[in-house]
Amino acid sequence: MSGSHIKGTTLSGKELAATIRGEIKAEVSALKESESISPSVAVVLVGGRPDSATYVRMKKRACEEVGIEFTLLTFPEDVTQEELLNEVQKVNEDPSVHGLLVQLPLPDHIDTKIVLDKVDPSKDVDGCHPVHMGSLAMRGHSPLFIPCTPKGCLELLVRSGVEVEGKHAVVIGRSNLVGIPAAFLLLEANATVTICHSRTANIEEEVRRADIVVAAVGKAEMVKGSWIKPGAVCLDVGINAVDDDTRKRGYRLVGDIEFSTASENASLITPVPGGVGPMTVAMLLKNTLLSAQRAANKA
Repeated sequence: MSGSHIKGTTLSGKELAATIRGEIKAEVSALKESESISPSVAVVLVGGRPDSATYVRMKKRACEEVGIEFTLLTFPEDVTQEELLNEVQKVNEDPSVHGLLVQLPLPDHIDTKIVLDKVDPSKDVDGCHPVHMGSLAMRGHSPLFIPCTPKGCLELLVRSGVEVEGKHAVVIGRSNLVGIPAAFLLLEANATVTICHSRTANIEEEVRRADIVVAAVGKAEMVKGSWIKPGAVCLDVGINAVDDDTRKRGYRLVGDIEFSTASENASLITPVPGGVGPMTVAMLLKNTLLSAQRAANKA
C-alpha cells in the first residue's frame, strides 16, 4: 500500500486514540470557555451483563479524561419496553444532554430496533439511527453522526497515511453497526468495495484480492494469513474470547483475523485488543463534542 510500511507493522489504535483524546480535551475546554457549554453524554444500561458494564466503564473513563460529562442511566433486567422508551424520551428533551447511547445488547423482551429508533437523531452519537445511515448511503448527503467503529477505522487509515482512493477494499460482515457503514465510508473515499458475508461464495478468493481488509464478522481468527495479499492493510474489528488455560482468567481475546499469520503478509495490521476498539471510544467522544458544538451554534 505504501513504500513506508514494512511487513507486519502493527497499527496501534491505542496510541492514535490517545492523541485524538488529547485533541478533543483541548476542544472541550475551549467550548466551555467560549460558550459556557459543557458537552454531556448519557448512557442507558439495562441489566447486569459484565461485558456491557465493562464497556460502559471504558466510556466513562474516556469521557472524564477529556472533560465530557457522563451520566449513567441503569435499569433492571425486567424493565418494560414502555418504561425504557419513556426514559429515552426524557433524555431527548433535556437540552443539557448532547449525546445519548443505548448499550447493547438489550434483554430479549425489548425490541432493540424500536428503542434505538426512539433516540433523537440529533443526539444519536452512536450514529445508528436510520436517518444517519440513509444520509451515509446517499451521495451529496452528510449524516449528523457517523457510526463510531467504522468512523474509527477510516480515521486509522487516514492518519496512518494509507491511500484509499482507487484501492480494492473488502469488508467482511454486513451488520448495521460496522459492515454496511464501513463499506459506505470506503466507497465515499473512492475505494472499490466488496462486501462479503455468510452467503458469499469463495470468500477466501475475494479477500485475496483486497488492498484493504476490514474484518467484522465475529468469528475468531476466521481470516487466515494465506488469505492476505502481500502489502495489504488489515483492520480487525472482531473481538472474540477463546479458551486459554495458560491465562489466569482462562481465556484470551483474539480478532477475526489470525494475527500471527496475517502479519507475515500485511503491511499494516491492527492488534486485538488495542486496535480498533480504542478508536471506537475516541469517535464516541468526537461525536459528542460535535453535538455540543452544534448546540452552541444554535444558541
